[in-house]
Amino acid sequence: MSRSHRPDAPGTPATVALAAAGIRFTAHSYEHDPATTNFGLEAASALELDPEQVFKTLLADVDGALVVGIVPVTGKLDLKALASAVGGKKAEMADPKLAERRTGYVVGGISPIGQKNAHPTVLDETAELYDTIFVSGGRRGLDIEIAPADLVRATGAVIAAIGR
Repeated sequence: MSRSHRPDAPGTPATVALAAAGIRFTAHSYEHDPATTNFGLEAASALELDPEQVFKTLLADVDGALVVGIVPVTGKLDLKALASAVGGKKAEMADPKLAERRTGYVVGGISPIGQKNAHPTVLDETAELYDTIFVSGGRRGLDIEIAPADLVRATGAVIAAIGR
């Protein structure tokens, strides 16, 4: 496991956006196994973290608009709660190819920060249980450690109970 404490390394749109905003974070790199499909649990294991502290970034279509939901890797996104959190009625998971096109990231490396197109973002309330949480840094094998309040500031997120 290699760790970078420099806010400018390694360069992904997420780390660049955080550095430009002057938001503190720590980048944590690990060796991604191409055979792995549960990217969040892989990150938790590789970085020797409590999986509850590692969050995944998911995109959903809420009433025709894409919305980002950030929930612990150990749980699932409650689509009804996500829709409610943004004043919507109905939500369904976004097509992965659409998510990649709209964020500029690949599945398994979608960061809530520095997306190609800004989307309404909701962070699960359990993030507030930790001083820092881990989210994708913009590519497989890279997580960003960041304070929940700083993630909210970087993404314009609202906090709500969206995990189950």
